[in-house]
Amino acid sequence: MAAVPTGSPHPSRPALWELRFDSGRLCLDLVATAHPVERLPSPDSLRAWLVGAGLVPAGADLAPATSWLAAFHELRRHVGLLVRGELAGRPAPVALDRVNLLARAAPPAPCAVRTADGTLVRSLYAAPGCPALLAAVARDTVDLLTDPSARGALRQCEGDNCPIIYLDTSRGRRRRWCSSEVCGNRERVARHRRRAALARA
Repeated sequence: MAAVPTGSPHPSRPALWELRFDSGRLCLDLVATAHPVERLPSPDSLRAWLVGAGLVPAGADLAPATSWLAAFHELRRHVGLLVRGELAGRPAPVALDRVNLLARAAPPAPCAVRTADGTLVRSLYAAPGCPALLAAVARDTVDLLTDPSARGALRQCEGDNCPIIYLDTSRGRRRRWCSSEVCGNRERVARHRRRAALARA
């Protein structure tokens, strides 16, 4: 069976520019697509996310249907309930059951392919279907929440009105924002304005 080369995120690709992949986990990157606006409003945007997340290659013959979009929105909601429940100490049994069910399917099958220069690169045996892609995200959720070290690194962004959850792998676990360039920069600008206002007063 022919291998389908996997693509890696490319920050300059216009379709991916508005998507973020900086939470530290695949499942958390999916949850982040709901903020600050719906970032997966169409099958095309879902395909862009799947490519940016590294789940499918950029050139794959993959055309997500509207039903795929609804399935990923549902998984996103359940993952969000689970990780926020972990942070707040509130179990979410229905969400857990759904994620466990989706994780039972086989994720996309990987293979190693040798390039023209002799380097081995990660590939897929075939373009995956929706159940396999959902399973990859669901299994990442299971791995995250059953790993005490990773679960203990879950953080809620301290930015104003920012619901994004990320994995804090910084030295000393001192990361405060989902992104230093986004929420961190807003906080620095706000502090500067407050100091300037006090100085004028």
